[in-house]
Amino acid sequence: MRNHFRFKSFFQKNFILNSFFVPYLCAMNIFLQKEPFFIAGPCSIESKEYLEEIFMAFQDMPITMIRGGVWKPRSKPGFFEGKGVEALEWIQSMSRKYQQTFCIEVANKEQVEKAIQYGIKAVWIGARTSVNPFMVQEIADALKGTSMAVMVKNPINPDTELWCGAIERIQAAGIESIAAIHRGFSSYDNSSEYRNKPIWAIPIEIKRRYKQLPIICDVSHICGKKNLLLPTAQKALDLDFDGLMVEVHPQPEKALSDAQQQITPTEFKHFIKQLIIRKSSCDSVQNEIESIRSILDTMDAEIIELIAKRMNLVKELGKPKVLNNIVIFQQERWRQIVKTRTNWGENNALDNNFILKLFELIHDTSIKMQIDLSKSIQDENAGLNSNPL
Repeated sequence: MRNHFRFKSFFQKNFILNSFFVPYLCAMNIFLQKEPFFIAGPCSIESKEYLEEIFMAFQDMPITMIRGGVWKPRSKPGFFEGKGVEALEWIQSMSRKYQQTFCIEVANKEQVEKAIQYGIKAVWIGARTSVNPFMVQEIADALKGTSMAVMVKNPINPDTELWCGAIERIQAAGIESIAAIHRGFSSYDNSSEYRNKPIWAIPIEIKRRYKQLPIICDVSHICGKKNLLLPTAQKALDLDFDGLMVEVHPQPEKALSDAQQQITPTEFKHFIKQLIIRKSSCDSVQNEIESIRSILDTMDAEIIELIAKRMNLVKELGKPKVLNNIVIFQQERWRQIVKTRTNWGENNALDNNFILKLFELIHDTSIKMQIDLSKSIQDENAGLNSNPL
């Protein structure tokens, strides 16, 4: 029964609107631009030389802001965790030299204070921080009275309310320039081609709630590998995202963190040229249609994943049947499936015939899989018997 209510509870939690505070979004928000807001730079700042290479490479590119990790919160200790204050000194010097805005990640009050001290103009709150309201509030309190631009990444888990709460805490601190960053959601499902599942329906819901809030897509963290960057970025722009965040490193193969998802400045320049920048549609009806379609795409992907998991369990179910000479098709079990599934369908206002046809197809496929499994086991046993030791 628990899986039966999975979709209902997930989409009620993330997409059914009850009551919430809609933040006032300032017209002076620096993230609100006519052209896509491009943020690029290394995952982490590893050396002064690499950093200057990035500043120099971006001089002839439409980069709005350079990014780089100063403090790197790693899953386990013993790995490179950033250069800290030393990196802030390099950023301060080169931002002045090249007249380019730089943004960094902050995770607590002390890091905010250091960022302010070294003249950082923009920060982002990471996914491991936005999941914790206590830490977000600490950061918000530290930002009060500043002109800092702030971006809020989605929490690591797909929770719309947590993301909204983090955005609203920053807005309540008096910050005028705010943006959301969609970086995908962690999952225990290793079958996904993405490092972090995009679940596009959630940022679309954020955009529906906060119509003037810019949303930037962090394609590097969603994809986790280079070959997915371009199609993912294009989808984000086609969904009317306001910009992209991409990890760019002078020599990705030598990067001390997330080497597999970073690209070179030359690759990034080619990446930008391949993007199709479409004009924003003035047709609100068409925009609404595309938003709903994206939610449907997300739900369909979830349905397919569940069906695949169900079929894997069917194979496990078939093994003891075959090994213990139990019939594959059991009439009483099928009657039970028909009765319970049609009842569940009625409870969700679904037609009985539709549910029956759906589960007839699923059941027939399950039976076929178990028959094929039985033949495979029988053939394997026959082979063993014909070749005694």
